[in-house]
Amino acid sequence: MLELDTVTAGYERRAPVFRGASLTVASGESVGLLGPSGCGKSTLARVAALLHRPDAGRLVLDGAEVRAWRHRAPRELRTAVGVVFQQPRTAADPRLTLAEIIAEPLRATGRRAEADSRVAELAPAVGLTADLLTRRPHEVSDGQLQRACLARALTLRPRWLICDEMTAMLDASTTAALVAAVETYRAETGAGLLAVGHDRVLLNRWCDRTVEWEDCLPPKETR
Repeated sequence: MLELDTVTAGYERRAPVFRGASLTVASGESVGLLGPSGCGKSTLARVAALLHRPDAGRLVLDGAEVRAWRHRAPRELRTAVGVVFQQPRTAADPRLTLAEIIAEPLRATGRRAEADSRVAELAPAVGLTADLLTRRPHEVSDGQLQRACLARALTLRPRWLICDEMTAMLDASTTAALVAAVETYRAETGAGLLAVGHDRVLLNRWCDRTVEWEDCLPPKETR
């Protein structure tokens, strides 16, 4: 279970982006989080991905309450979550080739020896050909770079995936390919998914259930 319990978070303690948000994703379940731009859903996704420490509330992951964030979180929790962001060009090191981007998590966890075989396994799964793997971000399209970012999120075989507006900047065919790659991975591993977005049609087709952002928050009269 991935459980966000009455989370308050933001970037200024006196002015949080939201207060008291709650959301659960069961193991193996796919949940869409639907809301307009700027409402705070991406911040909640970053909390779920252990990338942003909340001001209040709890994150419980596989029965363990998270008490440290980012690089201070235990490795077994950090590696349990894979995340794909909306803008691949700000999420990828421009100095690296696509193969190196995919292998980043292995290098970071001291498993460099596995890099070649894992990249060779993941590249076709996300639709990347061998010639693209030697290119750097400025030499590929947004869609090709996002494929590499998705592969990077899958490299350590996470039990949970957080896709934050993963397809917002992509065309319909690339969107379909990336969603299919995520669903193939989930079918093989039983991973849970939190897909954040503002496209109701996509989330309803993709996910087991879709949650409205307002439904994550406490009633207005108690805020």
